[in-house]
Amino acid sequence: MYAIFQSGGHQYRVSEGDIMAVERLPQPAVGDSVTFDEVLMIGGESVRVGTPLVDGVRVRATVLGEAKAKKLTVFKYKNKNRYRVKSGHRQNYTRLHIDAIEG
Repeated sequence: MYAIFQSGGHQYRVSEGDIMAVERLPQPAVGDSVTFDEVLMIGGESVRVGTPLVDGVRVRATVLGEAKAKKLTVFKYKNKNRYRVKSGHRQNYTRLHIDAIEG
């Protein structure tokens, strides 16, 4: 059984027992339980698609910690104008263990 849920403007496909990274969640500490109510689809033997959400279905997860992605190099350049700007960006993520898909 799998579910597709929405968090931080992104959609994630998960199954029970998966370890994944989502956009940084603001409050939870390591070991806290998090519930995602915005489930868009449930799959398995039969598929239930929400309009836009599936009623009565939640995804429960446990917070494993926070991490950062690999550094992205951002280089801006304008030809013939001596304009060059080099900077970097590392996105913050929250690592989760999916405990259950309820509903």
